[in-house]
Amino acid sequence: MLRFRDYSIPRKLTLMNMMVSSTVLLLSSAGFFAYDLYNFRKRIVRDLGIQAQIIGSNSLSALAFDDPHSAEKTLSALRAAPHVLFAEIYTPDGRTFAGYRRDRNESFPSPPSITAGSAEVSQFQDGQVALVRLVAVEGKPVATIYIRSDLEAMNDLKRNFTFIVAGVFLMSLLATIWMSSVARRSIAEPIVRLAETARIVLSEKNYSVRASTIDERNEVTVLISTFNEMLAQIQERDAALGKAHDRLEQQVQQRTEQLNAANADLEAFSYSVSHDLRAPLRHIGAFSRILSEEHDAKLDPDARHLLGRIQHGVNNMSSLVDGLLRMAQVGRTKLAWVATDLNSLLKDAIADLQPECEGRQVDWNIGALSPIDCDPGLMKQVFVNLISNAIKYSRRREIARIDVGQLQQDGMSVIFVRDNGAGFDERYADKLFGVFQRLHRVDEFEGVGVGLSTVQRIIKKHGGEIWAKGEVDKGATFYFALAPKGRSFAGATKAAASGQ
Repeated sequence: MLRFRDYSIPRKLTLMNMMVSSTVLLLSSAGFFAYDLYNFRKRIVRDLGIQAQIIGSNSLSALAFDDPHSAEKTLSALRAAPHVLFAEIYTPDGRTFAGYRRDRNESFPSPPSITAGSAEVSQFQDGQVALVRLVAVEGKPVATIYIRSDLEAMNDLKRNFTFIVAGVFLMSLLATIWMSSVARRSIAEPIVRLAETARIVLSEKNYSVRASTIDERNEVTVLISTFNEMLAQIQERDAALGKAHDRLEQQVQQRTEQLNAANADLEAFSYSVSHDLRAPLRHIGAFSRILSEEHDAKLDPDARHLLGRIQHGVNNMSSLVDGLLRMAQVGRTKLAWVATDLNSLLKDAIADLQPECEGRQVDWNIGALSPIDCDPGLMKQVFVNLISNAIKYSRRREIARIDVGQLQQDGMSVIFVRDNGAGFDERYADKLFGVFQRLHRVDEFEGVGVGLSTVQRIIKKHGGEIWAKGEVDKGATFYFALAPKGRSFAGATKAAASGQ
């Protein structure tokens, strides 16, 4: 069943008009009826009082000569009053002197008592009205008149009033329906059409439709005009957005073509690096080894030093080429999302790095890591690079300490690799992950500055974040977090864990 607030506007207006007019009419009718009923009762009592006084006055001689027959003739005149049912005259001592009954077989109750100081008393009961009046001559009571009347006149008044109210109510209802139809045409129907237009705009996203206007000058007309103007503005903006979208699509297509061309150039560069550059490096390295092995005795110390520098440069160049190729491969590799046990992956990475720990004392503190969906091959490379850095930069410590673990930040798992090595100045932390960027001299720690950049690319490829905290000569900690498949942290994790 619909509630009133769920009805349509036309139905609400009709019902409200009917309710208001009906309520006003009923309240007005009730007030008029109560007023008329009150006056009618007073009039009945007044008329009965006058009749009692007339009967008393006309019966004085009969009372004086003790002639009940004459008094009864006087009372018989009440037959002309169709509503009078009963009348009696009493002597001062309470004796019934004369009486009148319209129906001789009908009995009536005793008269109500007159209170001291009163000359008349009336009472409504059992659909009748009773009146008792004291008749006095020169202040001395000579008789008491008791008269009763039915209330048929009052009942006729009620019936007539009911018919009148019903007729007025019907006419008011018809007038209300007519006025509601006028209001519906003037107010409700335009608003309903406006709502229908809004529904079409919302469902079909068609801003070219317009709400129909009315030939009136009121608030509804202003509302419809404003709504149509708003639709026109939206249509213009929608057209502008469509043009902007087309331009953006064209620009995206152009940028995509440029990116594809850049990727093709990168592929060509990778091929060139892997073939055209590596071959000369191998030749230089081979000839320098032959020269060192076969002519070492003929070379003076300066020549041998220069030859060693050539071989060292060839090795560094080869390492740099390998690092660039790995970094380029990370960008081209499609992720193979697999549920991975990071503990097993970390164990394999540490095992691969054991040769770098020979002859050193390393205190490993490895915590339990939660499994996660990732590319196992790339993730192992992350652990290898980070732990290899920790081993390298802590080699000047008598006891190197390397911690690998996991912590929770805002409901997200963050993995860290910590060492007690050389550390770094956090003012230059933004250079850590740049290609060829180094915070230490080559004569202090070897390297080409590609490893951390590769790690960052792998983490970002997984939709995650990586960052670092450190202090000079007090070690460094690298944090990284991977987002669930298909999601990204957008930097939230880094901000959350920055206090660690």
